[in-house]
Parts: sequence; C-alpha cells; structure tokens
Amino acid sequence: MAIARVLVDGYNLLHVWRQLARGHPRHSEAAREALIRKLTHYGDAKGIPITVIFDGYGRRSPSEDTAPAGIEVIYSTKGQSADSLIERVAHLMRPHGEALAVTDDHAQRDTVIAFGGFAQGCEEFIAEVEGALGEFDQRLREHNRRERRGR
Repeated sequence: MAIARVLVDGYNLLHVWRQLARGHPRHSEAAREALIRKLTHYGDAKGIPITVIFDGYGRRSPSEDTAPAGIEVIYSTKGQSADSLIERVAHLMRPHGEALAVTDDHAQRDTVIAFGGFAQGCEEFIAEVEGALGEFDQRLREHNRRERRGR
C-alpha cells in the first residue's frame, strides 16, 4: 500500500530544521508558519496529504478559512500530546493505507510501526522534502522554458 498520510510531529521537526525561520524561537508563530508553508509545498509536489501536529493546549488550530489547502494543522488539547495524537491517527489510518510518522522520538516511531505504519527521522525527512522541492522546481523551470519556446 502507498503512504496515505504523512503525520509530522511539528515541534520535533522544528527543533531539527534550524534553517527554517532563522532568528526566531523554535516555538514561535513565525517558525510554525515557515514549517507549515514548507510542508504545504512538499505535499503539493508529492500529492500526499500531510497533518502537522503541535503540542499546544490553549492554542487554536487554524480555521478552515486560514489553514492552507492540502495540509491539516492540529494542536493537542489538554491532557493530550502530539505524540499520542500521531499514534492514534496512525492506528486509525490502517484501513486507508500506511501513515508515515515524522519524528525523532524512537518510542513513538516504534508504536507507529507496530500499528502498521512507517516512521522516518527528522533529518532524513528534511532531506526528502528538500530533494522533492528541488526536483519540482527543476521540472517547473523546464516546463516554463518549453512554454516560452511555444511547445
């Protein structure tokens, strides 16, 4: 089966992806927005739905009016963690295909794998995202060149 959804532990990935939102704290709105923007582009390039989950009791999830299309942003509620939400969603995704959990938390990765999903470390995922976006940009440049030539 193919990957049905990518589940991202938002703050875990932000702590590793230092190039995003340089000069801003990892838990800042600017850092979260930079991550969401990058993941939206990646999801568009790969055609894979993405859910990014942040620990954040007391924060509001973006409304459907402000959330980017193609990406779901969730903040955990009181008594929940991003980890538990990712594990739960991975389990619920089983009938629809495998979920890919992106985190460096080894216990969480093991749990998702036990539920029949996949897990990927943050560094490896960052390389995947940057590679996919680079390929997409190259294909877009080639397409635009062909269009300018009248093909």
